[in-house]
Amino acid sequence: MNAYEIARAEATRVVEAAYRKAVAAGELPEGTIPPVAVETPKDSSNGDWASTFAMQCAKPLHMAPRKIAESIVTNLDLEGSCFDTVTIAGPGFMNFTLNQGWYEQAVRGVFAMGENYGRTESKKPEKVMVEFVSANPTGPMHMGNARGGVLGDCLSSVLDWSGNDVTREFYINDAGNQVDKFAHSVEGRYIQEIKGEDAIEFDASWYQGDDIKALAHDLVEQYGDSLLEKTPEERFAIIEGYGLPTNIARMERDLKRYKINYDVWFRESTLHESGYVKETIDMLTAKGATYETEDGALWLRSTDFGCDKDDVLRRANGFYTYFAADIAYHRNKFEKRGFDRVINIWGADHHGHVKRLQCALDALGLDGSHRLEIVLMQLVRMMQGGEVVRMSKRTGKSLTLTDLLDEIPVDAARFFFNSRAAETQMEFDLDLAIKQDSDNPLYYVQYAHARICSVLKNAQESGIALPDTGKTDLSVLTGADERQLIKQVALLPEEIVQSAVSRDPSRLNKYAVALAQQFHHFYNACRIKDAEPAVRDARLTLCLAAKQTIENVLKLIGVDAPESM
Repeated sequence: MNAYEIARAEATRVVEAAYRKAVAAGELPEGTIPPVAVETPKDSSNGDWASTFAMQCAKPLHMAPRKIAESIVTNLDLEGSCFDTVTIAGPGFMNFTLNQGWYEQAVRGVFAMGENYGRTESKKPEKVMVEFVSANPTGPMHMGNARGGVLGDCLSSVLDWSGNDVTREFYINDAGNQVDKFAHSVEGRYIQEIKGEDAIEFDASWYQGDDIKALAHDLVEQYGDSLLEKTPEERFAIIEGYGLPTNIARMERDLKRYKINYDVWFRESTLHESGYVKETIDMLTAKGATYETEDGALWLRSTDFGCDKDDVLRRANGFYTYFAADIAYHRNKFEKRGFDRVINIWGADHHGHVKRLQCALDALGLDGSHRLEIVLMQLVRMMQGGEVVRMSKRTGKSLTLTDLLDEIPVDAARFFFNSRAAETQMEFDLDLAIKQDSDNPLYYVQYAHARICSVLKNAQESGIALPDTGKTDLSVLTGADERQLIKQVALLPEEIVQSAVSRDPSRLNKYAVALAQQFHHFYNACRIKDAEPAVRDARLTLCLAAKQTIENVLKLIGVDAPESM
């Protein structure tokens, strides 16, 4: 149930009906009118909803907007609607005041859906894939992966709750140059561990991390020096066959710790092994979208599709580029697996790749410019004590996702990384994330939930049975603080829909803080346990509705709702 959408639809309906009635009475001329615009004003002192319809109609009807508004209001029929009154302000604003029935239905709507409160049905549901993190399995995940993981996971949740069929996917880059470099790096450290550091010069272009040394050490423990007796090809195959699965399993474990569970782990190597990359590039060639240079390299005519330069698809040595594999991968998403829409969470440094990939899909006839969306994510700075933190205190190396989760709770990491829109650079305050007071927005929201649990527990310990939410008389909830809390509770489904539409799940954090704030206002202004029984039960029912709403929004962010703090 989306109480806000119901109110919006009813305001639209009664205004349209009033206009038609005014036309029939000869009070307004008939004309080509725009759709009725209604919205919730920032200041609700004049009304809960406002319409600018009269101003919109001034030009097509050749009348003063105030005159139009007066005629509309005169002909309004609010019977059966969720509004009490409609007044006119300024040049022709029409302000709608919600009636008591709307407030009561908004509360009952929470209990009707329970743990699913906030879910809505889409008028045009889509089969959507969200691909995020997709870090190379050659090393640990960094802070960009940490932020992208939460943004992708939360975006998937709001798309799902908005009525879409959503798949979370991780693309494993287990083919190409980075895999060769990874295996050679581990091989080099393996030889050094057995024969000493002077036995082989460690190439500066190889991966230098301690994780590479750890994999080499594991291989020594498993195989001793027996790998030295293998041919280079055999040794390479063993090292790759051990190192990549080990790192992938570590990624999966770390992401589960981070409360991220993927539906699909898709391997790039399968595209090459099946011939799908070659087939895709052959399709582009057949469409006249490629050309071959004298050295035998194959290029995509990217400039024909609005890009600033052409892109190589197959190198002169016959190997396909990462871009070629990426085109094939996205063709697989749309053509083979039938996704209506694909959303990728990428770092902002990939901005130049967006149009290239969309154009390549356009060349294949897959409408990539409209069906493939890229959410570009800006960098994050980790701050502690007012200074930028780049290194882990434990390892002295670049701060990784694992290091972060060893420093702060998972809930804090998820909440803070989801607190800003993807396109906004953010500072992650490690000190604030672990602070146990209202300065910490996560603590503030969780404390509101714990406070509600305490209210309910104290009532029961005092011999007061919790009310039957389906039978409670809610007509007594007429106070300003009560109504403001109900309106905030009622806003959750709308916030989820708008988070999905804008591709900005950080709206959930802002909503959660506003909801907690409104509950604290209500708690401080309204007696609950000691109120007259009918009022007490209604307020306890409202507490239960707020409790469920906080639980649901925190669940979408991937954060727990504690019962005590």
